This record gives sequence, C-alpha cells and structure tokens, in this order.
Amino acid sequence: MLSSLRLFVFMLILSPLLSACMVGQRYVPQLRPPTEPPLTTSAALGLYDSTRDASLRLVIDGLEADQKGQASRALASYQRAVRVDSTNPFAFLALARHHLESESIGEAVAFLDQARSLFEAQGRLGPSVDVWGLGLRAGIDRLRGRDDRADELFDQARRLSLEIWGDERLSARELQ
Repeated sequence: MLSSLRLFVFMLILSPLLSACMVGQRYVPQLRPPTEPPLTTSAALGLYDSTRDASLRLVIDGLEADQKGQASRALASYQRAVRVDSTNPFAFLALARHHLESESIGEAVAFLDQARSLFEAQGRLGPSVDVWGLGLRAGIDRLRGRDDRADELFDQARRLSLEIWGDERLSARELQ
C-alpha cells in the first residue's frame, strides 16, 4: 500500500514534466504569487515618520506629474523628495523609473542601486519590494540590448506581479 502511494505521488509530481518533454516544451514550474501585494508609494504613507511621509507625498506629486506628461515638474518633485528625506527608497525608485522612461540608462542604474541599498538597510527587501527592482533592472537590460537577461528578469517580475509587468513597463500610476 505504501509503495503504491509513493508511486502515485511521484507520478503527480513527474507528469507535468514528462508531458512537457513529450511535446518539446520546456517545463517551467508554476510559482505561487506572493502573499503580499507590491508596496506602492501611497501604501507606504503612515508606515514611517512625518519626514518620510512628507517625502512620500512629494514622490506621489511627481508620479502624478509624470502621468500628465509633465516630466520636468515630476523630476523637480522627486529631487525635492530626496532633499526632504535622503533615505526614502521610493524617491530613488521614482527617479530610476523616470530616467528609464527617458532612456537615461546611467542615471536609472544609479538611482535603482540606491533604492535597493536603502530598502536593504531598512530591512524591507522581499517580494513586495523586489517586484520593482526586478522589472526596472530588466528594462535597463532591455535598453542595453541584453535581451536574454531582460527576458529572465521580466519573467521573475511577472511571477511577482503580472498586472504591473505584463507590458514590461512601469507606469507612474503603478508605482503610485
């Protein structure tokens, strides 16, 4: 009886792999979506102190300006957000997104690296935050012509949030 049960469990696990191999497809295990939704700038309001909240509000203002196509106003708002709180990782994420949109790769990389460092220092890394970094890094790699690496990172980002990264672009509204 026990060996029959083991065989049954083994076949349950192995059958998707075998069927994919028989039709010449690569087997990709299905990952469960994260239990936490992506942490947006608006959702971060109230999680920190009043200085961070003031900086987050400036980031939100900048994201709204970006949505309206007011790029210079958005950039000024993000820069003010950094001056108010230089440890606000969302300000740097917004700057990375903004520069990626304008194809300023060097700036996008620098701001994304700074955002990741700040999230890490604040103990905030995890799927709800990694979703931003993975997709932005993929966009940077896409602009650099590193399509294989970009595809790999976009796949990871889509597993965390298909709604955000399905189109391989982070809009200002999605980060807001």
